[in-house]
Amino acid sequence: MGILYSEPICQAAYDNDIHRVYRLLVSDGKNLNIQDKFTGDTPIIAASRQGNTRIVDYLLRQNADVAIRNKKQRTCLHYAAKKKFSFLDYLMIAILMPILLIGYLIMEEKLRKNVNLMKVVLSSKVDIDAVDYKGNTALHYACQRKSHRIIPLLLEKNADISIKNKDGETPLDIARRLKFIKIVKMLRKSD
Repeated sequence: MGILYSEPICQAAYDNDIHRVYRLLVSDGKNLNIQDKFTGDTPIIAASRQGNTRIVDYLLRQNADVAIRNKKQRTCLHYAAKKKFSFLDYLMIAILMPILLIGYLIMEEKLRKNVNLMKVVLSSKVDIDAVDYKGNTALHYACQRKSHRIIPLLLEKNADISIKNKDGETPLDIARRLKFIKIVKMLRKSD
C-alpha cells in the first residue's frame, strides 16, 4: 500500500520502476519536473519518499529541479531526511533478529540505503535550509527521527541549526526534548 499518483512518471518513480521512468522521459522531456495534481510531488520527490536512490540519482543526472516544492512545501531533501523504517521493516527485523542476527543485518542495510539516498540528494544544488509548511528543515526531521548517520551529512553542508519551526523549536531543541544525547552533542559541536 502506498501513494497513487495521477502522473505516470511520479508513480513509476515511487514504485522504483527505472525502465518506465526512462521511457516516460524519452517520450516527453517535460515529465522530468511535472507535478502530481493531488500532492504536488515531482518524480524526484516521489522517488525520495520511497528511498529509491537509483531513480533519484538518474533524475538528478537528467537535471531534475530539486527546488520544486510539493503542496506541503517540501522538497526531495525533506523526504530523504524523513525516511524511516516501515512497520513491515520493523516486523522483519524483530522476527529475524534472533536468527543469526539477520534482523540486525537487514536494519544496517536499510540505514546504509538511507545514508546513500541523502548523499545523492545532497550532491545536488538542493536548498539545505528549505522549510516546509510546519517550518521544519531536513535537519529538524533528522533530529526527530534520531538519524545519527544523516545529521552529520546535513551539518557538513552547513545546515542552519538555529532555524525555528512553527512550534518555536530548533533542531537542538527537538533533540533535547526527545533526550537524544548524542545528537545534542553533535549539534552543539557544530555550533
